[in-house]
Amino acid sequence: MILLRHGQSAFNAAFTATRTDPGIPDPGLTELGREQARAAAEALKGERLARIIASPYTRALETAAIVAAALELPVVVNPLVRERCAFSCDIGTPASELARRWPDLDFAQLDEIWWPAMEESEAEIEARAALFRAEMAALPDWSDTLVVSHWGFILAMTGERTTNGQWLRCDPTRPGPARVPWLIA
Repeated sequence: MILLRHGQSAFNAAFTATRTDPGIPDPGLTELGREQARAAAEALKGERLARIIASPYTRALETAAIVAAALELPVVVNPLVRERCAFSCDIGTPASELARRWPDLDFAQLDEIWWPAMEESEAEIEARAALFRAEMAALPDWSDTLVVSHWGFILAMTGERTTNGQWLRCDPTRPGPARVPWLIA
């Protein structure tokens, strides 16, 4: 399968400039983020994809919508692929509001408040990544899937850091990283 980190969000732009949490809950994409999503869609045109699985955070849903429109793919929302809850941007939007904004997507599997109330530990996100890896490995068509997710989740899945709009391949039938490098050495 292919893991795509969402395009640049308003949080990413502010945090990169200041290295402090700007206090922006569930931010949307910047214009650069939309350009990154369009570029990813163009780069993925030659891939054999049948569906997109997206995190329920706005930045991931906006990225998925751009890619889905370009590639004519359905989007499935899955909270397992959400970001590690650690910053203000990881405060989500209630499921009812997401359903109003994206009426063509199914949010029925989400609780109204679907993000954690407290910061997730590294062990918790690694366990969530392992659960998603196992669920995907059990599907016969896992290789036809694009997952629009986040830095922390992709790191937990692969052990690799990604930039906004970057994508990489992941084989869920193979073991995950032996050690996730959360801190830069």
